[in-house]
Amino acid sequence: MKQYILALDQGTTSSRAILFDHDGSLCGSAQHEFAQHFPVPGRVEHDASDIWTSQLACARQVLREAGVSAAQVAAIGIANQRETTVLWDRKSGEAVAPAIVWQDRRTADACERLRADGHAALVQQATGLELDAYFSATKLAWLLDNVAGARERACRGELAFGTVDSWLAFKLTGRHVTDVSNASRTMLFNIHDVAWDERLLTLFNVPPEVLPQVVSSSEVVGHTHADLFGSPVTVSGIAGDQQAATFGQACHSQGMVKNTYGTGCFMLMHAGAQAVASHNRLLATVGWRVGGATDYLLEGSVFMGGATVQWLRDGLGIIEKSCDVEELALSVPDNGGVYLVPAFAGLGAPHWDPYARGTLIGMTRGSGRGHVARAALEAIAYQSAELLMAMQKDAAIPVTEVRADGGAARNDLLMQFQADLLGVPVVRPKVTETTALGAAWLAGLAIGFWESREEVAAQWQAEKQFEPLMREDRRRELMATWARAVERSRGWAPSGSGV
Repeated sequence: MKQYILALDQGTTSSRAILFDHDGSLCGSAQHEFAQHFPVPGRVEHDASDIWTSQLACARQVLREAGVSAAQVAAIGIANQRETTVLWDRKSGEAVAPAIVWQDRRTADACERLRADGHAALVQQATGLELDAYFSATKLAWLLDNVAGARERACRGELAFGTVDSWLAFKLTGRHVTDVSNASRTMLFNIHDVAWDERLLTLFNVPPEVLPQVVSSSEVVGHTHADLFGSPVTVSGIAGDQQAATFGQACHSQGMVKNTYGTGCFMLMHAGAQAVASHNRLLATVGWRVGGATDYLLEGSVFMGGATVQWLRDGLGIIEKSCDVEELALSVPDNGGVYLVPAFAGLGAPHWDPYARGTLIGMTRGSGRGHVARAALEAIAYQSAELLMAMQKDAAIPVTEVRADGGAARNDLLMQFQADLLGVPVVRPKVTETTALGAAWLAGLAIGFWESREEVAAQWQAEKQFEPLMREDRRRELMATWARAVERSRGWAPSGSGV
């Protein structure tokens, strides 16, 4: 009876489930979008029950359509949108409030106050993170302070906090766990000690009773309730989506780099067996823990990647489908001097400006839809180029290529422009579902479905390589103009505006 690994890829705008066989081939997939909630400017929420029901529906659908029984599923691996914060009742298993999404900026002012009080250095030293509303700690504190009775109930052990991996693991198995990669994104976890940090729990006023148990990224953490799939299935892999994608891109050696072009863009470099402190406002983060060994990454996060194209579709209405953006951008020879800085949720690395706002600049009467579309695509590449420049300064390791994945990596115009800006080849793999593949590999390694990292890395294959064609002087000129546009976007929303 053929065996498979089922990867649950829970993202910001949709839940997906993908089946992989022993060769790492994709054998079936299903995807369900779910509602995004924007109650007031600066706030982004999900209904946690939508996350769970959409993910469960995908898993059941892919098994049904592939004709695969639960008995044929050797293990389940989970990859998840990171930092999104869920608080639920341990007894009923129901969330006590909407989940606060990683894009949410409601706690930006709280972070600024903590920074003004001198706490940023502790946060950066212990967690490798910037003191920013992006991460889970201030979101959890907000829920404890603003949901009636939540803090008291949390202290009594009645409530459970978790990022989305914890929420799914709880609903699947009944266990309250998180893996080291997701824990490292909460701003409560000491990445050097690989443990919750009591100083940070005190700083953010988080009771330890609410925290999940931290497990490895590749180990058996439980078995699914029998009624979910007809019989229990082992859950043995968990990683945040970007760490999972890095693992799935076979970036298992120091200096290897991948960039995911999803809702946001996330560039990660394998930093080795020790965390590398960033001096250029990147993040040091846990990559994964496998077989007792912890690997670390350097990361740069762009808040608006593919979401910028979604804005062209849903906000401006200049394209009907996201995939139409390439054709529209190719309708003009260049951007015509138009630059779009998509700081709709502030700016991430290396700027970390929660008060920046989206800016469209350089327009003339000759500017049209094509120029705006091209500027939107180029903005994704410019932001990613900033990350690689900072990364190379921090790690002092020459980068020979960048492995690309995510939905927007299928856009050849974007990939070529990215290679031109980076000055190194950009390589797209044959299997672009690297987030799910990484989760599958982690789950399979835990149970012996695959024997070693070398075995799974050998499954990775390139589909297309984009070579840089741009002259160095032209590259510098474009990056300098981009920097001018970014500067004009910064500090637009006033401090204290509750972004």
